Amino acid sequence: MNVNESAENYLETILILSKQLPVVRSVDIANELGFKKSSVSVAMKNLRMKNHITVTDAGFIYLTESGKAIAEMIYERHRLLTSYLVHLGVDEKIAAEDACKMEHVISRESFEAIKNHAKNAHLS
Repeated sequence: MNVNESAENYLETILILSKQLPVVRSVDIANELGFKKSSVSVAMKNLRMKNHITVTDAGFIYLTESGKAIAEMIYERHRLLTSYLVHLGVDEKIAAEDACKMEHVISRESFEAIKNHAKNAHLS
């Protein structure tokens, strides 16, 4: 699952929007991220070519198995790291911003260690 940070952010956004909206379209992603629709269209084309999403004729975007796996991994990291930082006393807004950066670069081993620590400390 070698995917760049931008692709991970798009996949995570699609996952989050799919929990909030009946269908996800490029315009929804553009609005959520504050990007131009043209930029989102290019990203969706790349994600489609890598088989991380499918797009219907009506423009509805769905995660494939691989896309969903990546999105769920990033979203889990984001939620846990945000929660962990808040527990350590970091302001929630700053914690969320930092978690958004950390979620892409942290190793699986380090994340699992934090996850286990949070679980044992009853933080998650």
